[in-house]
Amino acid sequence: MRRSLRNNGLSLAMFGVFALTLLGLVGTGLRVSNQERSSHGELEIGLSAYLTSGHFVEAVFENWESEFLQMGAFVFLTVFLFQKSSPESRDPDNLEEVEGGARWDREAVPWPVRRGGWVLRIYEHSLSLALLVLFVASFGLHVYGGARETSEEARSHGEAGVSYLDFLGSADLWFQSFQNWQSEFLSIGVLVVLSIFLREKNSPESKPVEQMKSPLSSGEMGRG
Repeated sequence: MRRSLRNNGLSLAMFGVFALTLLGLVGTGLRVSNQERSSHGELEIGLSAYLTSGHFVEAVFENWESEFLQMGAFVFLTVFLFQKSSPESRDPDNLEEVEGGARWDREAVPWPVRRGGWVLRIYEHSLSLALLVLFVASFGLHVYGGARETSEEARSHGEAGVSYLDFLGSADLWFQSFQNWQSEFLSIGVLVVLSIFLREKNSPESKPVEQMKSPLSSGEMGRG
């Protein structure tokens, strides 16, 4: 048990913090939603009703979509774009063949590698594809939740609701998306650049503290 916790500590900590912050979102979101309902003279709702409401679904998935877009784009772009001297990038002056070219034990590699063909082709890009699927699913749920929330607000003012297609073409949806997307790509860009000059000891996201070569040095390698 102790070894398992040690070996999976990072993911357990991340999902633990995720669960706590999601609970915080649920609690505060329910309160905000009921305050809005009270201001319109409507009855307050309970937790189970809130978890299926447009207010909650929209709030969650408009953020998830930006995270999966950011990670997927970053994974894909690092295949062929570089930032010299950043540990977040391969070194453009010292490229190594990452796949193939080496002798390997057939029984020790994943099944798709042994299978070859189209299975291997999918496996070779499975990380980007998985993140793309998660982004598309999150975006779809953002549209679903946003359309429901917009319709609920419209009906509270005696107006007609909107369809999912109408919300997909609305400025409101794209304003919500772009305000999240721009911050995600900014944060990745900042990390890529700051990691050239700054360090975090013992983090694989940082170059070694002792590595003090100039960022312009041609011999300095990034992480492959």
